[in-house]
Amino acid sequence: MSEPSSRVQKTIAAMRGVRPSILPSLLLCDFANLEKEVRLLEEAGVDCLHLDVMDGNFVPNISYGMPIVSAIRKVTDLTLDVHLMIRDPNTYASQFVDAGADLITFHIEALPRPSDLLAKIRSQGVAAGLAINPSTEMSHLLPWVGECDLVLVMSVEAGFGGQAFNPIALERLSELRKANGPDLLLEVDGGVNLKTVGQCTASGADLLVVGSAIFREADYCQAMTRLRREMQI
Repeated sequence: MSEPSSRVQKTIAAMRGVRPSILPSLLLCDFANLEKEVRLLEEAGVDCLHLDVMDGNFVPNISYGMPIVSAIRKVTDLTLDVHLMIRDPNTYASQFVDAGADLITFHIEALPRPSDLLAKIRSQGVAAGLAINPSTEMSHLLPWVGECDLVLVMSVEAGFGGQAFNPIALERLSELRKANGPDLLLEVDGGVNLKTVGQCTASGADLLVVGSAIFREADYCQAMTRLRREMQI
């Protein structure tokens, strides 16, 4: 097995080994104290950090780019899950590999024929997957699932804040799990909290991206404990 392929398999095996797992989305963290935030999350027992990259083009918000991913990589050995909500993932994916990503997902809406980029990311030793918005028909995604290490099912439209959890995500998680068995990692992002986390795991989600239900709480350890208690394993 080649070195890049071995690294991908190691990452996927590690994530399978901790599923279901809560992935804090750093979008809501205190960036003035970034290393401190990472340490608090490590103390809370998280396995992976979720990094939302928005370009102000594919989505109407701008977040951060390679320098933040690189900075986080320097202060932690936690798995870094990078979600590219950008118009041109072909141009920038390799730069996020270099910045230290362990998993990279990009949107089927941004690249309707994703095979080459999925293969390129994996050839660089990083697990690769596709994300899909609630408003996009699953027929756009399904032909490519077999080429993915993970699929990210959005339960809100990417990039728009304050949206309610869309239950279509539960249907899609169940459909994907039934069709692909236990090997495919399934991730869900958007509106995941104490009320919805159990529904998500019951529908087959392995990786659950959580923002406000962690970062708007005073104690991250207690927040994680409450979320884990609600997961249906």
